[in-house]
Amino acid sequence: MTDSVASASTGTVPGRRLHLPIHLRWGDLDAFNHVNNTSMLKLLEEARVRAFWKAGPGEDAPETAVLNSGIEAGTLTLIARQEIEYLAPVPYQRRPLEVQMWFGKLGGSSLEVCYEVFNDPEHDERILYARSTAVIVLVSAESGRPMRISPEMREVWAPYLGDPITYAHR
Repeated sequence: MTDSVASASTGTVPGRRLHLPIHLRWGDLDAFNHVNNTSMLKLLEEARVRAFWKAGPGEDAPETAVLNSGIEAGTLTLIARQEIEYLAPVPYQRRPLEVQMWFGKLGGSSLEVCYEVFNDPEHDERILYARSTAVIVLVSAESGRPMRISPEMREVWAPYLGDPITYAHR
């Protein structure tokens, strides 16, 4: 689920990335028979939940999954900003997409999550469909105020720190 890579597409320095398989659903398609732009946000959300939330009984999760889910857990992850650069249409496919994730920045109470969305790694020709960045703020469910990234979070997330995405068209 993780490895070291250097990506020519983002200029990311060699470092660890999470590799998360995310299956498409028929409902993700639009009238043009490709994944709708708004559905891409849901696919990235699914990858983010799998990367951050602790596994339930009998489930597997990456080492970065250190957050308890639900409002009763005390910590909320709120999206402060999200940007997506679409590079190729994503057709429906039965094999999962591969969402690669890393951190462009770990701040005091916020983190920048970087994504690249590829076709299945078993294809001969790899296609980079999209790049995205999300700024996430950790917030106390009780007070609604930002909370600092804990030492435990910083320790497990730091190995996945790499260069942020540089977008081609801004």
